[in-house]
This record gives sequence, structure tokens and C-alpha cells, in this order.
Amino acid sequence: MIKVTFNDQELSVKEGTRVLELVKKQDRKNLVVCQVGAQVKELHYILSEKNDGMTIKLLGLNNAEAGRAYSASLRYIVAMAFYNIFPDVKIRFSYNVSRSISCQALTKSFNMARAVEAISKEVKRIVDADLPIERVTVTIEEATEIYKRFHLDDKIEILKYRPENTVHLYKCGDYYNYLHSYMVPSTGCIRNYTITPYSPGLIIQYPRHELEAAIPEFQEESVYCKTLQRSFNWAEKANIQTVCDINRKVDRGETLEFVQLCEAYHNRQLAELGDMIEKEIENVRLVAIAGPSSSGKTTFCNRLRIELLSRGINPVTISMDDYYFEKDMICRIQGRPADELDLEHINCLDIELFNKDLFDLINGETVTLPRFNFMIGKREAGKTIRVDQNVPIIIEGIHALNEKLTRSIPKHQKFKIYIAPHAQLNIDNHSPLSITSARLIRRIVRDMKFRNCPAAATIDMWQSVRNGEFRWIYPNQENADYVFNSSLGYELCVLKKQAMDALVKIAPSDPQYLVANRLIKTLKYFREIEDESLIPCNSLLREFIGGSCFNV
Repeated sequence: MIKVTFNDQELSVKEGTRVLELVKKQDRKNLVVCQVGAQVKELHYILSEKNDGMTIKLLGLNNAEAGRAYSASLRYIVAMAFYNIFPDVKIRFSYNVSRSISCQALTKSFNMARAVEAISKEVKRIVDADLPIERVTVTIEEATEIYKRFHLDDKIEILKYRPENTVHLYKCGDYYNYLHSYMVPSTGCIRNYTITPYSPGLIIQYPRHELEAAIPEFQEESVYCKTLQRSFNWAEKANIQTVCDINRKVDRGETLEFVQLCEAYHNRQLAELGDMIEKEIENVRLVAIAGPSSSGKTTFCNRLRIELLSRGINPVTISMDDYYFEKDMICRIQGRPADELDLEHINCLDIELFNKDLFDLINGETVTLPRFNFMIGKREAGKTIRVDQNVPIIIEGIHALNEKLTRSIPKHQKFKIYIAPHAQLNIDNHSPLSITSARLIRRIVRDMKFRNCPAAATIDMWQSVRNGEFRWIYPNQENADYVFNSSLGYELCVLKKQAMDALVKIAPSDPQYLVANRLIKTLKYFREIEDESLIPCNSLLREFIGGSCFNV
């Protein structure tokens, strides 16, 4: 017998007991996965002597890791439905607008619109049947034969980059697949989802953990949608749609060409931006830049400034950080003690003064800007400036696209830029790579290198960072006049070693292990690019690995 803590009660259970057996039957379909000690496990997980003394937590759809498992399980069922009805059709999943998943047919002659009803019925049949989803372990050779049987050639290719000699697969009836994620115990657990046609494929929506397990109302995000489509088209032209595509370039000794190819795409976007701003320079007085954490905003601002300088435009940059209220004022505004403040709230900024200074500068007045002294937590007098006509002001920050922040400036005088990595990259056709995870990897490397902040601390603060993004950044991205895709196809090959060295230091007993282990499982498939001298000194990636000519 082994002792575990389950539902706040100490239990003695037999070795070989599955976690699912501890759950009441009526509660099983409300759960997704569990946490045993500090590790995520499936509900079919078998308890053994090594789990003696551990705490077992059941994770539902308000948990991030459970949300990922639910999403993967839903993709598994949709892929299974396609195989059952259209076994020769290849599909690809990717992340899409309104926090959804898109499913597109890679088989050119296949009409997805005509298949929606049949696929929806088959998915419902599979869910209603409540079929067990079992995890099996096989050899690389056995996995290869299984994948051949199900026409999953892309999954065979990724096996060569897998460091382990065995493979975990998931079996449901006679169907096998693997989606690089934990899975629910049975198809009946996937009860809440929507499948709707959305050209050129399907949109699949599912409960989101950040919305307390609700499915978000679908929103037509045309700017974001165009950005994703442009990213997809670029990846297709550059032949970097999957991890295997990227690894082949490294294996063939094409690393320099690969790096330059990706950097050229950034250069092209900057040139497009320069053209747009130059064309409207008589109207554009304010260039506002915002994006989520680790998007590369600092380097981007420097490079955009140089792009504009090359066109005879000499912009002035104003730091929004200098407009923070002092902490006692923020406490009064929010009615909270200092240790409970939301320092990302827009009301932490002196919006009235910011608007007044912008208005005066744009109208030719001389203004003494504030400077926030973070050492003492107070505002001081800064530099005095005057801005000539046709000289735009650049602002960058979490609230830069929020109309409330710049309400004194007419919309036609503002040019808004949203920056974020938007890679349409897959591990294989059924497993899209999370761009949020890629940003977290960037931040882990940067924080460790420049802020003496270990990976565990970065992971701890990440959810708070994400909460701020959902509240203050994403609602304003559709207001952008231009979206700059800051992803670099080669970046995870460069970041891999430093990130892995940091992540493996997080022990299985540490609370950050859940996230660290997930990131390790992603990074392990990438070939390393060890020669950082191939990366230009003005590359956006230098912001995270060091060696930037901008000294960021």
C-alpha cells in the first residue's frame, strides 16, 4: 500500500491503482488531467511506490495545462473523424483568430466546405461513444509502421529528431495518433466544442482556461486573420512550415542562407512600414507601437527609427514609463495597498499630462518632459524639446494602441503598429507550435542573461504577464494600421541550448516543472545553431541572446 493525499484527504491505495479509479464516476467527465506531485499526468496514470507521500490534484478546464490537453484531445478526435470518413485526406491544424484552431485540407482537390456536416456528425458519434483513449509505448520502428498504416508521413519524418528510442502513442479503438500532449481518458470528456466552416477550412472552438472554461464568442478579427494568412504564405514560400523543414536547412549546411532569409523578411516589413509612413508623413504625427512580452519591441523601435532616418524623417521617441504616477497616487486610484497594485493598469499612467504634452508638441510648443526616477519612485523634470512639423513622435508600450491614452490626437494623425511573433509553425501537421511558448522561451533566455533571473522565476511571473496581455494588449490589436511579424524561423535553433540548460535545472519536484517539461519537449526536436556569429548585430534576436549593436 502507498499513501497519497487526494481531495485533501490522506488515502492508502494499492500499487497499480489508476488515478481515475479514485474519482467518482459522475465526476469523471468534468476532469481533464491530474497533477501528481509537481508533474502533470493523465487520469489513467498508474500509482506506484515512487508516488508514496505525494499529493494528487485533479485539473479541470480552468487550468492552463488541462486546457492544452483538452485542445489536443479535441484535435485527436477531429483527426480520427477525418481518417474514418476520408482516410486519404491530409489535414493540418493551426492556431487562428478568436483563440480557436483552424483545420485546413492539404489535399488540394478536397472540398472542405462539403465535408463540414459529415465531420461534425462523426466527431459527435465518437464523443457520444465515450471511447477510451489509451497511452501505449512502442519502439521507433513500431511507430513508423503504425504511422505508415495511417498515412502520417509527417510524423514519421519528425521521429528522426526524437532523442528517445521509444514513442508514446494514443490508441482509440483501432485508431492511433500522437499530438505531443497529454490526453483525456476517453472521448466522452470532450463535450464542449464548436465546429464551423471558415474559409478555407474549419474553425474549431473549445473552452479556454483563461475564461474559466467558457468558449469565447467568435470575433471576426480581420487584421489578425490577414496577419496569420500572410505568415502562412511566407512560411510556405520559404519552406519553413514544420520543424522538419527547419532542421533540414541546418542539416544541409544552409544555416547562413536560412538566417539571412529570415532577416530579409524583417527588412522587407520595415521597408513596407517606411513606405506607408513616408507616404502619409504630412498627416502622421504619432507612431504608436505595442505588442505582448518578448515580441522584440525595443530592437524594432530602433530599426524603425533608422528606416525612417534613411527617408529623411527624424522621429522623436518619448518613453511612456516617464508618465507613471508615484506609488502613493496609484494606491489612492486603485484603493489597494502597495503589495496588491496592478501596475499594468492604464490608470497607473498620468493620461492627462501625457495627452497635454503630446498635444503641445504636435502643435509646435516647447515642452519639458517628465523623467521617472525608478530608484526613488518619483517623477522629475526631464529634457526640454520642441518637435518640428513633419517629425513624428514614437511611443511604445503596453497601452500604446489604446485610444484612451492618446485621445487628444485625431485618429488620422496616428499610425499604429502591433508587433508580435506570428509563426505558422507545426511540429507535425496535427501539432501546431504555440507562439506563446516561443515567446516564453525568448524571455527565459533574456531574463537569465541580462536580469540575473532564473528560468523558474520567469515561469512564475508568466501567467501574470499573460493576464495583462489579455486585458490591455489583445483587445486593441485590431486597431493597428500595420502588424509586424517578429518571428524568425531559425530562432528556436539558436535559443535551444541556453533555454535547455536553464530548464533542466528545474527539478521534477519544483512547481515550475509543469511548464519547464513542456518547453523541453518542444525544444528537443530542433537542431541547434551554435554559431551565433551568423546572426546580424541588428537582428531582433540579439535582444534576447546579446550582442546587439543597439545595446538593448
